Amino acid sequence: MESNNRYKSKRPVANILMRIVICAAILGVGVLGMSLLASLKKAPAEVAVTERPLRVQARSVHPENVPVFMTGHGEAKIISEVVIAAEISGLIVATHSRLHEGEVIERNQTLFKIDPRNYRAAHDEARASAAQLDSTIARLEKQYATDRERFKTLLRSQELSRAEFDRLRGLYENDKVGTRSAVENAEKAYNTAMDQADQMKQAIELYPIRIRETQSSLASVRARMDLAQANLDRCEVKAPFTGRIKVVSLETGQFVSPGQSLLTLADDSTLEIQVPLDSLDARQWLQFEKAPAAAGAAWFSALKKVPCEIRWTENKAGHTWSGNLHRVVKFDQKTRTLTVAVRIDSDHIMARADGRLPLVDGMFCSVRIPGRMLAGVFRLPRQAVSFEKTAHVVVDGRLKTRRVTVIRIDGENTCVSDGLRAGDTVITTRLVDPLEDTLIEIVAAQGGKSS
Repeated sequence: MESNNRYKSKRPVANILMRIVICAAILGVGVLGMSLLASLKKAPAEVAVTERPLRVQARSVHPENVPVFMTGHGEAKIISEVVIAAEISGLIVATHSRLHEGEVIERNQTLFKIDPRNYRAAHDEARASAAQLDSTIARLEKQYATDRERFKTLLRSQELSRAEFDRLRGLYENDKVGTRSAVENAEKAYNTAMDQADQMKQAIELYPIRIRETQSSLASVRARMDLAQANLDRCEVKAPFTGRIKVVSLETGQFVSPGQSLLTLADDSTLEIQVPLDSLDARQWLQFEKAPAAAGAAWFSALKKVPCEIRWTENKAGHTWSGNLHRVVKFDQKTRTLTVAVRIDSDHIMARADGRLPLVDGMFCSVRIPGRMLAGVFRLPRQAVSFEKTAHVVVDGRLKTRRVTVIRIDGENTCVSDGLRAGDTVITTRLVDPLEDTLIEIVAAQGGKSS
């Protein structure tokens, strides 16, 4: 029993020693294998550490004279629009065959007619009255001439009657020859002759007044006849210019009254775009004539008639039109804007044979207005200047940051007046917080290496 127990107690110890030996053997084999593999591997070649350059686009800059352009927007509008109304009352008896909205009517073509019968009758009546008064004046003038001759005869008769009366009275009073009845008859004949002469004199003196009164009546009748003729002419309404029918509200058989609006005629031969500009831009860059405004007028001088480029906002890459700067329209203190007018004449707004659309009333357009010239500035792409007003230049192959003075931003270009020198190489690639003195590799805009 004791021998068995001794045997059982020695057996676990032997197992533990066996396991330790096996583990040590495995570890030894592993270390041996690793040493063998390590002896077979070659050491890697040592690589020199170099600085990687930053690849950018850049260009050399030089001062230049840059024209300034101001861009604004506005709606093309016609400058001549006439509302045609009836000047007389009456019935519409005829209209133009193309009297519809959008149709173009040539100048002096009849738009519509009003029944002229009443006005023709009034004109004929006035003309007849004028002819009657003409005859009356001619009759009075003839009677005037005749009565002046008769007045001479009556004066002679008055003189003879007086002489006869004086002779008979002298004989009767001095020589007691004759009778008192004969003297009284002679005096009566003298008084009659004198009364006739006075009546004729009065009639002759009234003839010029009667003639002037008749002439005044004739002038009144002729004025009435002119009015009747004018009303007769107003029965036929013609187009005052070649224009487009914009609004029409009349039909044949319609009765119209004076002052009633019947149609609107628009002259599309000249358009105008009113463009609001920032007042600061306008003050700095607009080109005014040297001559002042009219004496006593506190207003802007005349603008130079510079050509402007016009584009329809619905087709910015399409056809452009040309107009001329015309005048200053108004200044708005609230919005700090100065509104200018750009005129476009018929030579530039009409459609061409290539089928491009014309510039028409109502189109909302972008207008590019040339201003003064910027002298001796550096023109850079907009992305070359940061929001902090800095630009990056290449000096001895490394990046340098310079603070610049931006005088104007125009579209994709930025004009710089100070901070750069002629011949500087300016980086045009947009960089975000680059490290100062970074090594630079310049790549041409086309992709080829330039330096």
